Amino acid sequence: MIQKQQFGLFKEHQFQIVNKVEEADILVINTCGFIDQAKEEAINTILEMAEYKKKKCKYLIVMGCLVQRYYNDLIKLLPEVDLFIKLDEYDRLWDKIEDLIKRNIVEKSKMDILKMPMLTQQEFLNRTITTGTNYAYLKIGEGCSNKCTYCAIPYIRGPFVSRKKEDILEEAKKLAKQGIKEIILIAQDTTKYGIDIYGESKLSELLTEISKIKEIKWIRFLYSYPEGITDELIDVVKNNSKIAKYFDIPIQHISDSILKKMNRRTSKKQIQELIKKIRTEIPNVTLRTSLIVGFPSESKEDFEELLEFVKTTKFDKLGVFKYSKEDGTPAARMQNQIHGNTKKSRYEKIMKLQNQISKENLERKVGKDYEVLIEGLSFDKKYYVGRTMQDVPDIDGLVYVKNSTKENLLNKWVRCKIIKEMDYDLIGEII
Repeated sequence: MIQKQQFGLFKEHQFQIVNKVEEADILVINTCGFIDQAKEEAINTILEMAEYKKKKCKYLIVMGCLVQRYYNDLIKLLPEVDLFIKLDEYDRLWDKIEDLIKRNIVEKSKMDILKMPMLTQQEFLNRTITTGTNYAYLKIGEGCSNKCTYCAIPYIRGPFVSRKKEDILEEAKKLAKQGIKEIILIAQDTTKYGIDIYGESKLSELLTEISKIKEIKWIRFLYSYPEGITDELIDVVKNNSKIAKYFDIPIQHISDSILKKMNRRTSKKQIQELIKKIRTEIPNVTLRTSLIVGFPSESKEDFEELLEFVKTTKFDKLGVFKYSKEDGTPAARMQNQIHGNTKKSRYEKIMKLQNQISKENLERKVGKDYEVLIEGLSFDKKYYVGRTMQDVPDIDGLVYVKNSTKENLLNKWVRCKIIKEMDYDLIGEII
């Protein structure tokens, strides 16, 4: 329910983190407020967790983007929540939680919580890893300065702010000492890292520095906008064995007309040239993208152009979103909003096409060898479940490896031969 650094705050103040909601005295929900589906999921989760206040739970705390965006409305609509924390209150996060507890809790032991000097949002804070023993996400910046017309992030989180390189490297080293082997760099746009504080992008340099940490085996970065992918970055990915040959490039559309209305910084020609360059320089690269269908005024011809682009480009991984009309964004005020049924139809057409493309891509992997990180077991324990360096955890496909050895392979890397594909996943055997 609560993520990353906030876990560290509770542990710092002698609270125990539990994995089962029914055991918790305090439930903290971190929300997203960017698209309708995420908002609905957040509200449903809040209402679901509120039921636990009838049992052991004493306090329900809600924080994140939804709170920042709809603070006044949520206070009125959700009296079950004891504390709402906006993004711009994160520098006083523990003070607000402490005040809530001091005002309500009876036990003397919890009333004597010591004050903790809060760090600014971008500085390093000790954290509890909630993603398992192998990988951890490492935020390198916050906010966004791109001002795409459909997106509310700049209005909620403000302009892009980079963390200092020294703080990021310190956190990466601490994660490595805790046994983390894979670092995943994230931000709203990782290619913008460093521009605000160093005058130029420092993503390539940061990746190189993290790769020097001996204990780290895999490194990847997500959400790299096409206009920020430089020759230097491609070269670093190509030549550094620790960095996944993986580019996550959210292009959103390919029609120049729609790209302009989205206030995107690239054209169809530039996107096509970039993809060609990456695949030429790194033949074994994995390309992922995200698209939006049903953007205001998207014509049948615009959509057909996008569909043809997906067909010919054959992305390894692809996600599609139906345009969501977000309050306060320029696109929400545009004329020619697209009907919901049309959005759904266009979404289904692209996903059907991508499903076939994915199948073809995976079929080409059959018979080849890959290094696989084993992270779990199937329910029947007949298969180990893992992923390759080219798969982002919880997003991309899995590799099911036949459990043919008595040795415990959990959290280990093994060499596998792929023998079959199934939907978005693969089946392999140890060699």
